[in-house]
Amino acid sequence: MRMLGKGNPSKAETLDVLLSQTQRPTTAWSPLAPAPPTLLLAPPFTKQILREIPLFKGHWNRMAVPEKPVLYSYFRSSCSWRVRIALALKGIDYDILPISLIKDGGQQFTKEFKTLNPMSQVPTLKIDGIILTQSLAIIEYLEETRPTPVRLLPQDPKKRAHVRMISDLIASGIQPLQNLSVLKKVGQETQLAWAQAVINSGFGALEHVLQSTAGKYCVGNEISMADLCLVPQVANAERFKVDLSSYPTINRINKTLLTMEAFQVSHPSRQPDTPPEFQA
Repeated sequence: MRMLGKGNPSKAETLDVLLSQTQRPTTAWSPLAPAPPTLLLAPPFTKQILREIPLFKGHWNRMAVPEKPVLYSYFRSSCSWRVRIALALKGIDYDILPISLIKDGGQQFTKEFKTLNPMSQVPTLKIDGIILTQSLAIIEYLEETRPTPVRLLPQDPKKRAHVRMISDLIASGIQPLQNLSVLKKVGQETQLAWAQAVINSGFGALEHVLQSTAGKYCVGNEISMADLCLVPQVANAERFKVDLSSYPTINRINKTLLTMEAFQVSHPSRQPDTPPEFQA
């Protein structure tokens, strides 16, 4: 056996020497198994050499501390609120970076932000080494990678389809039509009437759907992605002075959800970029 520093030992010989410097594993080890604890406790010099051996590189990469997720959000954005609720329900610690949709002509249009989100929209989430846009895609990713402690998509395929149906009804059929970018095109004088008409039309359809799917929440008695879409949209309706008395199921579910901590801490009135006049 060659010793370190004499000649040019092979990687296998180097590994043999390093193992002798620590404590040899008492059980057989496979390259597919986790790195032996004795190697993880090796001296710094030993660890540095092991990092250079392809066999061990993956083990140290997996030991790296993951970066905290960063959410690019606007306090009043209903799409951002959906994601904030999901992060709260999942118990995910994250940093928030406010992006004003109004200040400086809209900070979402800056060159720096467009590199993150070419659509110049919030929310945008940095997580697990990737950048995600579109609130429903973000929520589904969180569900698939972190299914506990709260499931946002039911395991039953019929209920799961209902959740996605309701989520899309709101996220595609109502919210975009009363969004800031559309209202700017409509014109100042007709903005309120336009938003009210769009929301009333969508809520009429949603109320009908919920009468067959709802239990305590939008789909049965478990919170789902559909509920994360409902509450912010009701807030939009209230903002545009929509009469909600015609939608008893929507009203009931919304009031129930707003008693939950995840919906409260994520509320627009409690965000770091909330103006004083809108703070709770």
